[in-house]
Amino acid sequence: MIDEPAHDAPDRVPTGAELTALDARFRTDPYPVLARLRDGEPVHYDHTLKRWVLTRHDDIDRVLRDRATAVDGRKANEGTYMRIFAPRAGSREPSMLLLDAPAHTRLRALVNKAFTPHAVELMAPRIGQIINELLTGVARQESFDVIEAFAGPLPMIVIAEMLGVDPADREDFRRWSGLTAMFFNPLLNPDERALLAQGRSQFEAYLRGAIERCRKQPGADLIGALLAVEEAGDQLSEDEIVTMCELLLAAGNVTTTDLIGNGIWALLRYRDQLQKLRAQPSLIKNAVEEILRFDSPVVQTARMPMDDMEIGGCPIRHGESLFLSLAAANRDPEVYPEPDRFDITRHDVHHHSFGGGAHFCLGAPLARLEAQLAIAALVERFPNLRLADEPVEWRALPGFRGLTKLRVSI
Repeated sequence: MIDEPAHDAPDRVPTGAELTALDARFRTDPYPVLARLRDGEPVHYDHTLKRWVLTRHDDIDRVLRDRATAVDGRKANEGTYMRIFAPRAGSREPSMLLLDAPAHTRLRALVNKAFTPHAVELMAPRIGQIINELLTGVARQESFDVIEAFAGPLPMIVIAEMLGVDPADREDFRRWSGLTAMFFNPLLNPDERALLAQGRSQFEAYLRGAIERCRKQPGADLIGALLAVEEAGDQLSEDEIVTMCELLLAAGNVTTTDLIGNGIWALLRYRDQLQKLRAQPSLIKNAVEEILRFDSPVVQTARMPMDDMEIGGCPIRHGESLFLSLAAANRDPEVYPEPDRFDITRHDVHHHSFGGGAHFCLGAPLARLEAQLAIAALVERFPNLRLADEPVEWRALPGFRGLTKLRVSI
């Protein structure tokens, strides 16, 4: 892990892992670094990791909407970032997150049928019950860690129940959840790669057993829905269902935990906004959108052009890696007045925290719903909620921004 790089010179352009959460300074507060890049070199070539880093809103929006860009790193030029960390030959086909049309289009059409907004809305009462149970569990304590006791368990339990996981297996599921999140760190050392492979192997075996049981006795869980889903005579294979469940566990869990944690942290730091929310609980939907803009759980995504293009006067060659800083785009002053101000009453809040274009996050409705219900319930349940006198700790996971420790007093 790169934790204390020698970049004391304030005007020096960071490179490589210094532009990720593996770097202690970037992890704690990435926004000054991103603002410096956006103001001085919005189309920056990172020679260390062989990638272009984009930080301007309009450039990022253009690339996200451009159907001539790709996400499958196997198409990238040799030696570039996305090619180095692309799936290896002989491995199982990657998730739809890393596939282009027509494979991505096919998978998304099939999965959409099991993941409609209506289906998510029907989950609200059960999510509310889980939230109440978790908050009741900490209500008699003087203080507790929001991440460990609330923001972490909530999405894990929701996903476990969606997949029909036996409560007796929940501890294993929690462990697999933590390990699979490592999938999004392309800079793992050999020991970490071995640990990730072991966790994925165990989770895959568990899922294949669940699929087999579901074939014999179909249930109402997500695995049953994925087995039953059909589009124009096409269905998901067992490998595709396994990969889809892995994606849901890895991406859906960590991002929702981070969204809830980042939101609570922001509200407790900006107490005027907390008071606004308490005085007008109906602001919760707008508050969650502002949290997503202000401190996005997903700070970057990647694309590569399939044709030569030009961005900000810089020629980008076919197959080169483009890293799009969603966090920088969300605080571009050309688009957002006073972008570093946290304001839950901000009008017409929009952001790129769920990506954009054909790869807009399929789980966005569920993440929004969980965050709205969780934050609203916490604020209502504990009127004296405040930050404890302990330092927060940030997750060291490239591409993501979230807390691993947030202790509060009640």
